[in-house]
Amino acid sequence: MDILTRIKTNLSTVMIGNTHVIDLLLASLAANGHVLLEDVPGTGKTVLAKAIARSVGLEFGRIQFTPDLLPSDVVGLNYFHQTKERFVFRKGPVFAGLLLADEINRATPRTQSALLECMQERQVTVDGETRVLSSPFFVIATQNPVETLGCFPLPEAQLDRFLMKISMEKLSLDEECRLIDRFIEDEPLLALDAVAGADEILQLQEQCRKVYIHPDLRRYLARLVQSTRSLSPSGIREGVSPRGTLSLMRASQGYALIQGRDFLVPEDIHAVAVPVLAHRMLSVDVVEQARQEKIRNLLHSVPVPTEDWKKP
Repeated sequence: MDILTRIKTNLSTVMIGNTHVIDLLLASLAANGHVLLEDVPGTGKTVLAKAIARSVGLEFGRIQFTPDLLPSDVVGLNYFHQTKERFVFRKGPVFAGLLLADEINRATPRTQSALLECMQERQVTVDGETRVLSSPFFVIATQNPVETLGCFPLPEAQLDRFLMKISMEKLSLDEECRLIDRFIEDEPLLALDAVAGADEILQLQEQCRKVYIHPDLRRYLARLVQSTRSLSPSGIREGVSPRGTLSLMRASQGYALIQGRDFLVPEDIHAVAVPVLAHRMLSVDVVEQARQEKIRNLLHSVPVPTEDWKKP
C-alpha cells in the first residue's frame, strides 16, 4: 500500500464523504502548495486539517486569527533574556510542518501579510535575520464566506499564495447518518495515528515534479490561462498571472499522482482548474461563483488536444 493510499484510508476513519476535497488537499500537499478552505462553520474544515496533520506525522501548529493578533504572534519575536543577558528568538507557530491558519480573514491585513514570506519562500525574517522553516511546510487556512463583521478580505497578493481555494462538499442523507453513527460514542480524531512521515512527504513532492506532461498538454495549460486574460469585458479586471500558470501545472501533476499515474491527462487539468484559477482572477463586482463558472466555460470552449499522453 503506497503512501497516498495509506493517508486516504486513515482519513476515511474520521471524514465522511468529501472524497474530492481530500484528493485536492493531498494533490496540493504533493505539489508543495497551500490550501484555503472557505466554507460556513461546522462543515469539518478544522477536523480535516487536524486529521491530515496526524496522518502525515508533521508537527502541527495552529493560529486562531483575531483582529488584535500581531505579526510577531505569527512569526515570532526577539526578546531580552535576563538570565542569558542577550536577545533570544522565540519561534512563532509558523515553525511547524503543517500550519492551520484558522479564520485567517479575521486578522488585519498587516498581520495577514506576515504569512506572505512564509508561504512563498518558506522562511521568516525578523529584525533582519532570516530563518528557514521546516520542510515540508504546508498551510491550510480557513475562512467563513458569510460573516463579514470584524473580518478583513484577503488581498490579492495573499490569495495568490494559495495553490487552491476549496469548499467542503455537502453530505447526503446517508452520509449524515453515517456521521452520527461514527461520532455517537467515539471521537475518531483522537485515535488517529500517523501513517507517513516527513521524509515520505518530501519523496512524494519530488515524485510530483517528475510527472510527465506531454508538450501538447503544456500548450493547453498555457492557452487556458491565456484565455482568462481575455475576459475583461465581462467584469474580470485581470486574468490569471504567470504564477497561476505554474500553479495549474504543479496542481495538475499532484492530482495525476493522487490518481496513481506518472503522466498527465486532460482530466487532471480539468479537476483542479477551478480551485486553482478562479480565486486568482481580479474582478469588478463578480462573485466567487461567477468566477468559477467562467473557468468552467473556458474548459468547454478551449479545444482539448487528443493524444497518447504517456511518456515516450
